Amino acid sequence: MLFAFFLPSIALSRIGIARKRALVDIGKSGARDGLQVLANGGIASLCAIAALRFGPGAFGAAFAGAFAAAAADTWGTEIGTVFGGRPRSILTLARIPTGLSGGVTVAGTLAEIAGALAVGAVAGAGGVAAWLPVAIGGVSGALVDSLLGATLQALRYCPRCGRACETNPHACGTPAQLVRGAEWMTNDAVNCAATLAGAIAAATAYALLPLAVRLF
Repeated sequence: MLFAFFLPSIALSRIGIARKRALVDIGKSGARDGLQVLANGGIASLCAIAALRFGPGAFGAAFAGAFAAAAADTWGTEIGTVFGGRPRSILTLARIPTGLSGGVTVAGTLAEIAGALAVGAVAGAGGVAAWLPVAIGGVSGALVDSLLGATLQALRYCPRCGRACETNPHACGTPAQLVRGAEWMTNDAVNCAATLAGAIAAATAYALLPLAVRLF
């Protein structure tokens, strides 16, 4: 399950690397740091511990669903920023700068679905959980990520550059003013919430879907 998330994510991060390095307004860029690893894998780790204690079932689905959400979000971001064109806000459909949270594109959305299905397939093949609840968890988590990115995640404005950004200070070194969202709701906090949503959605789907549908 770890490889199903990390290996494709690493490969996708190499696509259009020059374009991605030019996105200086986004909250996270470059190599993953400890907080990013915790945000993407912490919920899955807790679900794995719970599965060992209480048995797989819903907790196994939650474990895989958390990784599916992380994969869906990563695939959508890596593909969408390169091939998706100018994104639109998931709430207002207004055009927003490429890379800023809360934006969606057709290419990015299709990549999210593909990422969720890929992790779901690995979970099913490995006997961790049925693929359908996992895929549902992945898509749900990616949706929550976009919604939080467009509402509660901190969005700032650099008065020197006249641009929206997600960092403080901005890449130019100028202190950025908070214009929307909560100070503490960073990209890492959103990712953690998205994986939690993916885990809950996968466990719920496992519990509610008939056995024949879960295993289909």
